[in-house]
Amino acid sequence: MSVTGRSNEELHGQAAEAARRYEDSTAERERVEGRLAAGVRFPDTPDALAVRADRILERGGLSPSAVVADIHGEAMDLPDANERIIDLSNELQAWSFLPRGVRAGASVARITLRRDGRELPHGTGFLVSPRLMLTNHHVLPDDGFARRCFAEFNAQVTVDNVPDTTVRLELDPGAFFAADRRLDFALVAVTPAPDGRPPGEIFGWNRLSVQLGKLVLGEKVNIIGHPDGRLKEIVLRDNAVLVRLDDFVHYRTDTRPGNSGSPVFNDQWEVVALHHSGVPKKDDQGRVLRKDGQPWHQGDGDDAIEWVANEGVRISSVLKHLAHLDLDPARRALLTEMGPDSGLDRSAPALTSPAVPGVTPTPPPATPVTESGTDARKPESGRPARSTAFGGRRHLVFLHGRDQHGKEPDELRRTWASGLNRGLTLASLPPIDPEDVWFPFYGTRLHNLVTGRESTAEAIGLDEVSAAAAAEVFATESPTGSYERLLYEAATRAGMPQNGPATTEGFGAGLVGPLHRPLSWLAARSDLDEWTIARFLRDVDLYLGDGAVRQSVLDSVMETMPTTGELVLVTHSLGTVVGLDLLTRLPDGLDPVLLVTAGSPLGLDGVNERLLAHGPHRPPRVRDWVNVWCPTDGVAIGCPLEDERWGKLTQLAVSNGRDRAHKIDEYLAHAGAAGAIGSVLGRS
Repeated sequence: MSVTGRSNEELHGQAAEAARRYEDSTAERERVEGRLAAGVRFPDTPDALAVRADRILERGGLSPSAVVADIHGEAMDLPDANERIIDLSNELQAWSFLPRGVRAGASVARITLRRDGRELPHGTGFLVSPRLMLTNHHVLPDDGFARRCFAEFNAQVTVDNVPDTTVRLELDPGAFFAADRRLDFALVAVTPAPDGRPPGEIFGWNRLSVQLGKLVLGEKVNIIGHPDGRLKEIVLRDNAVLVRLDDFVHYRTDTRPGNSGSPVFNDQWEVVALHHSGVPKKDDQGRVLRKDGQPWHQGDGDDAIEWVANEGVRISSVLKHLAHLDLDPARRALLTEMGPDSGLDRSAPALTSPAVPGVTPTPPPATPVTESGTDARKPESGRPARSTAFGGRRHLVFLHGRDQHGKEPDELRRTWASGLNRGLTLASLPPIDPEDVWFPFYGTRLHNLVTGRESTAEAIGLDEVSAAAAAEVFATESPTGSYERLLYEAATRAGMPQNGPATTEGFGAGLVGPLHRPLSWLAARSDLDEWTIARFLRDVDLYLGDGAVRQSVLDSVMETMPTTGELVLVTHSLGTVVGLDLLTRLPDGLDPVLLVTAGSPLGLDGVNERLLAHGPHRPPRVRDWVNVWCPTDGVAIGCPLEDERWGKLTQLAVSNGRDRAHKIDEYLAHAGAAGAIGSVLGRS
């Protein structure tokens, strides 16, 4: 609860409802506690244990070699192996457990209320996207109340046990505010820092996930927050999950009132719940009891209450609620920034999940509808530039990458232009108008070609299989059998040892397949998750391996291209591959004066050998070439482009924001890349 004072009515609100749920689940809790007392470490269903074990391995929560060594130590069947994997993840904490916890904790802030000229600590919140913070409804009940509050980051002590330098940022409910009383959550925007950066770029943010397998009964949880408004504290692993309800989870841990709005983490530092209430002990008459056994009265304070457990709101339930909100495009775009695992990007494939006893699956996000009730279809054609752009003689073309299907080309063009304008400002050059940019669009066409080739009627759902299992399917469906080669080459270039343990050893049911190791290695050493890496390589492989797909994509691009004049071609991701092929097909009247490749996989031999020009080469007729890449971008793993056959080019290594290593607007916001573009566009 908040630490600014709580009435008896408030106590009989969220806490009373938590107590009712606690009482209603008594039989289940006693069953779990009984099995724990009997020595069962994780008294959950076999299916839930299997999903949890798979997620631990998939997300790098435990070294596969450690699992293989331990499982081989004694013969055990698959259910026992799953439980042992979860047990190992609790026992064998790598050194990275601590710095990952520090990174997760940096996103946690103290929420402070302005009242009667005073500043009163009020609760805890944590960043879940570059610009959004999650807390409790009872901490921020409405947008008006939120305007009276601000967030304090770094409200903590340093390693020398002296107070850190606190950073105060205002809440911005006008940009975004959503709340629900029953689920007791509030999601609010936070203003940028004085230097213009979103708070998530400075303090990091937690990627919320609708996927299954984040927690099982009996597993430990960790909580970071501001109890009683004090400087940041942590409750580390001295607890256990007792009951998992449809929307809530009960656990034992030592939390205090100011912890309202704190993130509840598993040992892999994934957010599993939003802490929101203690569960008070009650007598037969339903009265809240004090520690001395007497009824609690207003004025006694929270310290006097006999708390028997704590309750958190399941993150999947919060995401499910957000997915069904009717929002305008700007606010929906803010939700999309929470990332693909959140299930809030309506352009992503539907999220499906198998039935797992005791685990509530998350339905797909709602489909946007028009006022007439029909599906809101996104335009599928590109956008030409204005005829007067850059004097009508010079043309700026943006060529996008994969995973853009169903998106609005105009909005994508504005995003690219916004990033470029940030970089142009840093380079002391004039900004551009988005309407002066050519924006070919092949995203929906490529998506339709990809899904049309898949072996199932629908695209693979994020909850249906692991990324490694999906990669096995992608390898099987590879047009030329090159998918696996691409994956292993990328992992090798990222430093994966060639004499590591065999990942197919073991413990049955394909928990660790041959493609798990390179996927997890790439994910651990980049800013991309395993699903993004697996799907990106699938699309690159399909484009390069299927002539019909390549021709269709190139035809789609050529539909929105200038035919004469000077060409400034800015490409990103898969678009860099398409762009090099495109340069072999330009009309004679179009002169490519500058090529920019950002976040490119061209350095991989499995990519460049299958270009139309076959291998590293100087792009035809290009005068200048700038290749910009970020070391933590898992797609640009082959950069810099060192083969001398590429010819003379400018290699520009940049440092992109956390969780934004592959974002095109982040690449274009650097003065070096933007300056090269702006100098050519402004040339007389």
